Amino acid sequence: MTRPENTRIHILNGPNLNLLGKREPEIYGARTLADIEADSIALGRDLGLDVALFQSNHEGGIVDQIHDAREVAAGIIINPAAYTHTSIAILDALNMFDGPVIEVHISQVHKRETFRHHSYVSLRADAVIAGCGTHGYTLALHHMAQLLNDA
Repeated sequence: MTRPENTRIHILNGPNLNLLGKREPEIYGARTLADIEADSIALGRDLGLDVALFQSNHEGGIVDQIHDAREVAAGIIINPAAYTHTSIAILDALNMFDGPVIEVHISQVHKRETFRHHSYVSLRADAVIAGCGTHGYTLALHHMAQLLNDA
């Protein structure tokens, strides 16, 4: 297997994820977004991936990051949070991205409110990881490395 030249991975996080560790720990756990960032960068290095993280509470900021990824990233891992269920704009932006996309959810969305069962992002995602807590980001990075190796 040969690794592709571009190994940049964007991990994009949606609204309220900046409050991880403080927000509803019974659902989202005690780990913070800074913990996820540090773990993701370290694991990415071990996997030969250049990982960059971004979080926004604004839909347009996430769309802009997806647009930017078109020019510089090999893949996107995205936890769109509440925008999962509402954002056609994020779906449209992801549809313009040529690399693999992995959707991540910390909670098991299908055990939660009915409105959380629908994901626009899943229509584009190459894989969906839900209900694994923050470990879902680790799983996503491992799977992304495999997808890029297989390309």
